[in-house]
Formats: sequence, C-alpha cells, structure tokens
Amino acid sequence: MPWLAVVHTPEEDRGWVASVLLVQHAVSVVRHDDDVVGVLATSSGWVDQLYVHPDHQGRGLGRALLDRAKAASGGDLQLWTFARNARARVFYERAGFSAEEQTDGSTNEEHEPDVRYRWRRTPRLA
Repeated sequence: MPWLAVVHTPEEDRGWVASVLLVQHAVSVVRHDDDVVGVLATSSGWVDQLYVHPDHQGRGLGRALLDRAKAASGGDLQLWTFARNARARVFYERAGFSAEEQTDGSTNEEHEPDVRYRWRRTPRLA
C-alpha cells in the first residue's frame, strides 16, 4: 500500500508487535523456509491483522488464515480495511463478508477512510 502514510518507525512497529499484538491477540503465522509470510491476529470476534507477503499472495494462504478465524469466531466476525484497498475488499467480499460501515478515517491513526466488514455464519437447513 504505497499510498498509506507512514505513522510509526520500524522500531515502534516491532515494539508494538512484541508488547501488544503478541500479548493481547491470538496470533497465527505461516512460514516459508525461515520467513514469516502470513500473519493472522484475532481478538473477541475481530480480525485485527491479516497479512500475506505479496510474493505469496494468490496461493490460498490468506483464505486459510481467514477460515481459521471464522472457525474460531463462534459465527460472527468483523474487521476494518482501508476503503481504497480494493484488493482486500474484493478478497473479504468473496469470503462472505459484507460492508456495514464506512468512515472518513478521522478516527484511525493513518487518517485513511476505512470500511468495517462483517461475516456471520449462515445457519444450515436441516
């Protein structure tokens, strides 16, 4: 996302991952060789982070991570994504999420318009 403003230094990001993300969220990682190529962080019915390295996108890793979040969610899962992240929006919509709210970005750190998506498990008919 080259259009995204840089809000934190790499050192601040690493500190946040160590002191917040890994402490307050359920985190799953996908590794290829010795590299982390995918990350999922969830908490209380929310996908807080979902990232797949660009070199590994389009191989089903993001879908597998999202399916893991759905399975653990109890049937109701939400997330935020940036409004102009068209690829992510298509990905979530194909995965059954629906846009429920849009903001002008004034309340997020990046000041970037965003969209809240929600997925609900559909009850199976007998």
